[in-house]
Amino acid sequence: MSKFVILLGLSLISLSCTDNDVNSLCIDETLLNLESPCPLVVIPVCGCDEVTYNNSCEAVSYGGVTDYSDGTCD
Repeated sequence: MSKFVILLGLSLISLSCTDNDVNSLCIDETLLNLESPCPLVVIPVCGCDEVTYNNSCEAVSYGGVTDYSDGTCD
Protein backbone atom coordinates (compact mmCIF):
# COMPACT_ATOMS: atom_id res chain seq x y z
CA MET A 1 0.00 0.00 0.00
CA SER A 2 2.79 2.45 0.84
CA LYS A 3 4.43 1.84 -2.56
CA PHE A 4 1.15 2.79 -4.24
CA VAL A 5 0.91 6.01 -2.23
CA ILE A 6 4.51 6.92 -3.07
CA LEU A 7 3.97 6.23 -6.79
CA LEU A 8 0.75 8.22 -6.78
CA GLY A 9 2.47 11.15 -5.06
CA LEU A 10 5.39 11.12 -7.50
CA SER A 11 2.98 10.97 -10.44
CA LEU A 12 1.05 13.99 -9.18
CA ILE A 13 4.25 15.93 -8.59
CA SER A 14 5.56 15.21 -12.09
CA LEU A 15 2.24 16.19 -13.68
CA SER A 16 2.03 19.44 -11.75
CA CYS A 17 5.56 20.45 -12.70
CA THR A 18 5.17 19.92 -16.43
CA ASP A 19 3.27 23.12 -17.23
CA ASN A 20 5.46 25.25 -14.99
CA ASP A 21 8.64 23.83 -16.52
CA VAL A 22 7.44 24.57 -20.05
CA ASN A 23 6.47 28.12 -19.12
CA SER A 24 9.73 28.79 -17.29
CA LEU A 25 11.70 27.68 -20.36
CA CYS A 26 9.33 29.30 -22.82
CA ILE A 27 8.49 32.68 -21.31
CA ASP A 28 11.11 35.35 -20.73
CA GLU A 29 9.52 38.13 -18.72
CA THR A 30 12.31 40.53 -19.72
CA LEU A 31 10.92 40.45 -23.28
CA LEU A 32 7.49 41.72 -22.18
CA ASN A 33 6.80 45.23 -23.42
CA LEU A 34 3.11 46.00 -23.48
CA GLU A 35 3.84 49.47 -24.87
CA SER A 36 5.58 48.09 -27.95
CA PRO A 37 3.91 49.32 -31.17
CA CYS A 38 3.28 45.99 -32.90
CA PRO A 39 1.80 46.11 -36.43
CA LEU A 40 -1.88 45.34 -36.86
CA VAL A 41 -1.13 42.76 -39.56
CA VAL A 42 -2.40 39.26 -38.83
CA ILE A 43 0.19 36.61 -39.66
CA PRO A 44 -0.51 34.04 -36.92
CA VAL A 45 2.26 32.35 -34.99
CA CYS A 46 2.06 29.59 -32.40
CA GLY A 47 4.06 30.40 -29.30
CA CYS A 48 5.99 27.77 -27.38
CA ASP A 49 3.32 28.29 -24.70
CA GLU A 50 0.73 26.88 -27.16
CA VAL A 51 -1.00 30.25 -27.54
CA THR A 52 -1.78 31.65 -31.00
CA TYR A 53 -0.66 35.27 -31.41
CA ASN A 54 -1.64 37.61 -34.26
CA ASN A 55 2.01 38.03 -35.28
CA SER A 56 5.56 37.48 -34.06
CA CYS A 57 5.80 40.96 -32.55
CA GLU A 58 2.82 40.28 -30.29
CA ALA A 59 4.21 36.85 -29.37
CA VAL A 60 7.47 38.32 -28.13
CA SER A 61 6.37 41.73 -26.83
CA TYR A 62 2.98 40.83 -25.35
CA GLY A 63 3.54 37.14 -24.56
CA GLY A 64 7.24 37.07 -23.78
CA VAL A 65 7.68 33.82 -25.70
CA THR A 66 11.20 32.78 -26.58
CA ASP A 67 10.23 30.59 -29.53
CA TYR A 68 7.33 30.34 -31.95
CA SER A 69 6.38 28.71 -35.25
CA ASP A 70 4.40 30.02 -38.19
CA GLY A 71 0.68 29.36 -38.18
CA THR A 72 -1.96 28.83 -35.52
CA CYS A 73 -1.66 26.38 -32.66
CA ASP A 74 -3.62 23.17 -33.08
